[in-house]
Amino acid sequence: MSKDTPQSSSRRQFVGVAAAALAAGSLSRLAFAETSPATGSIIEPANGDKTAIRPFRVHVPESQLIDMRRRIKATRWPDRETVPDESQGIQLASIQGLAQYWATGYDWRKCEARLNAWPQFITEIDGLDIHFIHVRSKHENAMPLIVTHGWPGSVIEQFKIIDPLVNPTAYGAPASDAFHLVIPSLPGYGFSARPNTTGWGPERTARAWVTLMKRLGYERFASQGGDLGGIVTNVMAKQAPPELIGIHVNFPASVPADMLKSLVAGDPTPAGLSDEEKHAYEQLSANFKRKRGYALEMGTRPQTLYGLADSPVALAAWLLDHGDGYGQPAAALSAAVLGHPVNGHSAGALTRDDILDDITLYWLTNTGISAARFYWESHANFFLAADVNVPAAVSAFPGENYQAPKSWTEKAYHNLIYFNKPETGGHFAAWEQPMIFANEVRAGLRPLRT
Repeated sequence: MSKDTPQSSSRRQFVGVAAAALAAGSLSRLAFAETSPATGSIIEPANGDKTAIRPFRVHVPESQLIDMRRRIKATRWPDRETVPDESQGIQLASIQGLAQYWATGYDWRKCEARLNAWPQFITEIDGLDIHFIHVRSKHENAMPLIVTHGWPGSVIEQFKIIDPLVNPTAYGAPASDAFHLVIPSLPGYGFSARPNTTGWGPERTARAWVTLMKRLGYERFASQGGDLGGIVTNVMAKQAPPELIGIHVNFPASVPADMLKSLVAGDPTPAGLSDEEKHAYEQLSANFKRKRGYALEMGTRPQTLYGLADSPVALAAWLLDHGDGYGQPAAALSAAVLGHPVNGHSAGALTRDDILDDITLYWLTNTGISAARFYWESHANFFLAADVNVPAAVSAFPGENYQAPKSWTEKAYHNLIYFNKPETGGHFAAWEQPMIFANEVRAGLRPLRT
């Protein structure tokens, strides 16, 4: 038997000391790290009924903002990338510039005031507190509509579409195009509670949204969504509750099964496709080959992403990078952060503060990992043809992961009441192009009005 070296002896001593410390509880202080920071106040009913519609107001303690800025300034930076472009990820100069502004110039209180300008509420559904914004239109016969955000978004994505949809006459649209809007935070996102058991995926969320709308007194309503919100909306349409009169999605699930099989296998573009279908296949092929790393990690190992809860800069970089750098669909985010178009892609209506509002919300609510778990919980394929019979409207924006061809869309949505390919806009359409998005929602759901 060989003798111990100084290194092996030291290693065994370290392991022994660490094990003894854990057994003795000397590291137990780690278990008491704040995981559920206070971010607002709820007006509770006198009878303690958690299923009541409880008014909510955001107010983040100043101590949390001070701690966030301290952590940003204390970031330990890696070496810069070894390439002259963004092909290795978010470039060091870009994230350092954002961090500098975040720590010294950004004002969360402005976002807080914007949130509190809208009526916000909390209600418990299926054992989980759900946060939502609820804005009723002044116009008679307004259509109730539930709008669901995606990742890495939040209800902040919808700020700029609320008034155009609720108050259409102020934007040149007729009163008959008005909506009552309900905008919930997905489970584990924003001010909604973080699930502490499994099962909160698109299916359960879709059922919860129906409960929410009925609880608010809406017996008939439509649903809208993009990104994960589009998945929830498609699932709701498959469930086909009698209260749902139709849907609008800007992240359609329309890829035929044989096309999806070829994409997963990495096959070249099949023969016989139309120009539209060929373009969509090539967009998806690029997505499958190099743009899905973040989704694969969150879909399989979300708990490993501890840096999202410990470092504001780690969280920001993760939320900003979609594996496509300065290309679509994240180009608008990159352009907003950098303050200029990238590769010909504009930020549209997006600003650097918009981006930091959203990232800061994730940080203050400590929802980086709980939001990632929604991917782990998702059983629906994000691209496979939806196969729904509920009346459906689809807007295929050019900067989406893929611009859905009408031929595929008609086969996926069996009662397609509207299809359009806007000239401008991308994956974050409501954020980037709010007026175009609002017009698409109005036009798409207009056939459902009676």
